[in-house]
Amino acid sequence: MKIREFQTLIEKTYFERDRKRGVEKNFLWLTEEVGELAEAVRKNDPAGMKEEMADVLAWLSTIASLSGINLEDAALAKYGAGCPRCRKIPCECP
Repeated sequence: MKIREFQTLIEKTYFERDRKRGVEKNFLWLTEEVGELAEAVRKNDPAGMKEEMADVLAWLSTIASLSGINLEDAALAKYGAGCPRCRKIPCECP
């Protein structure tokens, strides 16, 4: 699944509810999920990390959709040529 396909899936599943909540409240949900991911990382819990990474990606997708941003295009624009600073893969920045 490509990033755009995932973003579309999240839109189809949750967009109306998320739209009513607004960007700011959805951002709060994202930060909560990042906190849960941090806890799973701290505990070295691979299963928990996998679940929380999916949640973080879903909430990030929601915020992108509500903001009219294609997350895949944004990622490719910044990182598609490698490191944004040195433009190398792998990064050769000091």
